[in-house]
This record gives sequence, structure tokens and C-alpha cells, in this order.
Amino acid sequence: MASAGLNKWIVSGNLGADAQVKTVELRNGEKAQIATATLYVRKPRSRDESFTVSLSIWEKSAAWRLLSYLKKGSLIICTGSLEPRPYISSSENVPKAGLAMTVLDIDLDIVRDESDGDSGESLSAA
Repeated sequence: MASAGLNKWIVSGNLGADAQVKTVELRNGEKAQIATATLYVRKPRSRDESFTVSLSIWEKSAAWRLLSYLKKGSLIICTGSLEPRPYISSSENVPKAGLAMTVLDIDLDIVRDESDGDSGESLSAA
């Protein structure tokens, strides 16, 4: 098996907000559901600094089954394909670098429960 064109990444971080689901129209005219979220990833050498990855989770992916656990603050591990997404900052009007991941699968590390406030429980997704 050749690995030419392989784009598989694994990243871990905390969700900035609950995943949001919306319906989109595909090029072929069909409709599909997609969930979006922002993952805050801590830099390894400076725990006070982080960068963000925009997540897209399509309804037919293995990750879709875990949507109910994707709550603000939850620590998750995402596997998927990553692309650069440059953008212009709204406050400074300067070019910035961004990352966007199409998520294929998610492993749950610490899930935040709304009823427990800040406490979380560790789960292992099978």
C-alpha cells in the first residue's frame, strides 16, 4: 500500500463550546448534516498558550456517534485530515494562519457534564 497523499493527523485539546449541528446542501443537491466546533490545543512548551483547530464532523463519520458528548471544556482526541485555512483577523485586519480538520474519529478523554458544572468524567469510547 502506498502512502502518497496520506493526510492523517491526531490532535488533542479542549472544546471551546458545544458542537453545533447544521444542515448543508451538497454540490449534487442533496442535504447533509455537519457538526462544527473549535478545539483549543495547548502548546507543549508553554501551557499558557494555545492554538485553535476548526473541526468539521460529517454525519456519516464514526465521530458522529459521539456528538452528545462534545460539550464545552471536554478534552477530546481527534483523528482526521488537516488543511491550512488562512484568514484575515477582524480586530487587526492582518493575515493569520488557521487549521481546519475534517474529523474521522474521536476518542473521549474527559467529558464535561452540564449538571456537574466543571467536574468531568473520563470515558473510553469503543
